[in-house]
Amino acid sequence: MDSKPLTSRHSSNRKPAASASASASASALGSTIRDLRLARGKTIAELATAIGRSIGYVSQIERDQSGISIGTLQKISDALGVGINWFFQGPAAAPPGERDVVVRKGNRRILDLSAKGVIEELLSPTLTGQLELIITTFQPGSSTGRGGRLRKGEEAGLIMSGELDLCVDGKRFKLTSGDSYSLRHKGRHRFENRGSAPAVLMCVLTPPSSY
Repeated sequence: MDSKPLTSRHSSNRKPAASASASASASALGSTIRDLRLARGKTIAELATAIGRSIGYVSQIERDQSGISIGTLQKISDALGVGINWFFQGPAAAPPGERDVVVRKGNRRILDLSAKGVIEELLSPTLTGQLELIITTFQPGSSTGRGGRLRKGEEAGLIMSGELDLCVDGKRFKLTSGDSYSLRHKGRHRFENRGSAPAVLMCVLTPPSSY
């Protein structure tokens, strides 16, 4: 893979306001994918081949004309050599006294996949440790995608509200508010909200970006 140096979006000079709309975050996702692809020296055709999708689909993603699932974003991350947390967008950096320790509610970095009914919020102040804490909101009918998530480490979570189906190892579990789960081995799993209300999941991954 091309080893051209990259500058993380998290450390750029862009400082969008904390109240920026979800649509603005979604628009940033397509341009972030395009910029990263170009930095890696890859064509749209090469990226499309790597993720098993058409050139037209990748072009639509980069121009924010098509929604993207977590599973597809994971494939793009792998193809471009970054963790999925590369694509989290956020407001200005925390004050020096809180940095690397505290994340205020209004200062969370967001991965906006609202076109697919999913929004993830990063709760970890830094990704240099062994844990990554995330809150995911699933709108009714949404899921992590047909292929689910490829787990590269351990994951555990708590359903904070609503209902979610957890599909793992050929089994389906219905989880409701207050239920928790723990996945200790590498593999794939999938979440689906088959209910009529949004579902909120808080999960911890180790190591960070282990899916």
